[in-house]
Amino acid sequence: MIEITDTAAAELKQLLEREKKSDHGLRVFAAGMSCSGIQYGLSLEKSPKTEDTVLESNGIKLFFDRDLQDDIDELRIDYIDNDYGKGFIINNPNLRCGSGCSSCG
Repeated sequence: MIEITDTAAAELKQLLEREKKSDHGLRVFAAGMSCSGIQYGLSLEKSPKTEDTVLESNGIKLFFDRDLQDDIDELRIDYIDNDYGKGFIINNPNLRCGSGCSSCG
């Protein structure tokens, strides 16, 4: 189950209102691959596609392709605002580096 934190939900609701898209949902999609697995992206969409799973978390409709179901089972979407910047972050505790790259620490 995807979780949207209270902070992220509040920011998303404000964004949807500001953009006059209160009837839209949040699409979670695969945006590429890295050594630690799938990288995710977010976009606002009015309605789900035929192949989508639709969920709701913290008052936000979520759309994602059924093929991603197992990969995003514990995905958490949060919003940060600190000295380094602000924006939505996606945390997937199931990602593990397995390729031996030097950038994973």
